[in-house]
Amino acid sequence: MTRSAPHVNPGLIRTGVLCGVGAYASWGLFPAFFGLLAPAGAVEILAHRVLWTLVLMLVVLAVAGRLGALRGLGPRTWVLVSCASAAIAVNWGVYIYGVVSGRVVETALGYFINPLVSVLFGVLFFRERLRVAQVVALVIAVLAVVVITVDYGRPPLIALTLALSFALYGVVKKVVPLDPRTSLTGEGIVAVPFAAGYLIFLAVTGTGTFTGHGTGHALLLVSAGLVTAIPLLLFGAAAQRVPLATLGMLQYLTPSLQMAWGVFILHEDMPASRWIGFALIWVALVVYSTDALIRARRGRAVVTPVGPSA
Repeated sequence: MTRSAPHVNPGLIRTGVLCGVGAYASWGLFPAFFGLLAPAGAVEILAHRVLWTLVLMLVVLAVAGRLGALRGLGPRTWVLVSCASAAIAVNWGVYIYGVVSGRVVETALGYFINPLVSVLFGVLFFRERLRVAQVVALVIAVLAVVVITVDYGRPPLIALTLALSFALYGVVKKVVPLDPRTSLTGEGIVAVPFAAGYLIFLAVTGTGTFTGHGTGHALLLVSAGLVTAIPLLLFGAAAQRVPLATLGMLQYLTPSLQMAWGVFILHEDMPASRWIGFALIWVALVVYSTDALIRARRGRAVVTPVGPSA
């Protein structure tokens, strides 16, 4: 007797794909938003992003009736949440620094590399076995980083820090026993004393930009919370409606848009040697993604989607 395939609602899948595109496109357009926040520095922007994201997520949890979930967290869970908070704070801060310092292409490189770093971390932390295609992809990626290092005359530290910090964030999120909304709110609770303390310091010393550059600038800083939360909520809606393999392919929309912004809008320097390095990264991603898609279609594996925290 043959078991029939489960019914798939095309409308739900279509909505999920649109939500996924919305999430990854929003992340891809972050350079345009953070570029509007000058003259605020990277740390001040990060502090506002932490503060206002927490405020918004508390509202979201309250509306969903989930605030009580925060009161029952044990010490181990708070340790994991604190680790996640530290990893995402580093990721957000370095990303913002990369954007405001005019190195958007290097930030894009970090998110192109990230899926491959996540594969490596799966081996290191969860004893996952590498398939031949994954080994080939990692070797090509290492070669690409070497080429780009020679091109820059230094290691691409922004890209590597973004890839490593977000992959580490993914490791922690894999083991933290919380839904994404509660986890993100907990991460904000851990980080907000530092963010609020820094903003108070800026206000007391008169070196902040929140009150001295007009209402529009203040509203933009406040809106950093909304800009952070909306893609995460869209991503959550997409993850419930479409196959993970589909989201895994959509994730490359983010660094592609970021790179396009850096090259075509900001006119960042892209010599031939740098293009070669990026081309090697793309080859590595094609090898990795093709293997993952084949295995997903055979029902043995899926591509894990990644949400850039940028």
